[in-house]
Amino acid sequence: MKYLGIIPARYASTRLEGKPLVDINGKPMIQWVYEKAAQALEDVYVATDDERIRDAVETFGGRAVITSADHNTGTNRCLEAMQKINAMENEPFDVVINIQGDEPMMDPSQIDTLKSCFDEPGTELATLVIPVEDPADLDNDSEVFVTFDKNMKALYFSRAVIPVVHTVPREKWMERTTFYKHIGLYAYTAAALEKFASLPQSKLEQLEKLEQLRWLENGGTIKIGVTTHQSIPVDTPEDLERIRKML
Repeated sequence: MKYLGIIPARYASTRLEGKPLVDINGKPMIQWVYEKAAQALEDVYVATDDERIRDAVETFGGRAVITSADHNTGTNRCLEAMQKINAMENEPFDVVINIQGDEPMMDPSQIDTLKSCFDEPGTELATLVIPVEDPADLDNDSEVFVTFDKNMKALYFSRAVIPVVHTVPREKWMERTTFYKHIGLYAYTAAALEKFASLPQSKLEQLEKLEQLRWLENGGTIKIGVTTHQSIPVDTPEDLERIRKML
């Protein structure tokens, strides 16, 4: 299969303006993400609506395409980018990997795990989860939890902790089962990406504010890959300082 890595990157951010270009130990954040992705993929592009981000990417030797400023989701931005990139390439891509541009500690092995999901015939969409190790995560409102079946197909994603361990005190839940958090890396076949982007927002998506529920609610399946590498998103100035120290 021919894989394409796309890193959606917007300049505007309510909590950290110009987030892709913030400096982390001498390099813009988007460069950290790009270089990690390029360790696992031959073809990586940044998809942005801002010329400043495009120019920064090209300055460090990366590739970027300008996409519309009107996209309300990274999925739609990925679709436009894929279409533009396919028009420039000799051969279309089979699978698109949507890489979060605000996770400079992403590990290339996570992309390899996503790619391996497509070894199973019929996989259209895949994403990653990580086992919960810190009980405090169960009380973290920013986490998204996932349940999946014995065939590693997603059952549901929720901002609430799932599953609930009925009749057991909450502080003892982790003694009874393993909980899984969602890692926001996605991979789609080209056809699935086109279909996903064309679907209207679903009821569950609107309630939970989780785009992947649109696919499940329309009868699609999501293959789950498990990673043990914890990736930390940069959403606030405090996150940025923490990442600078860690890197």
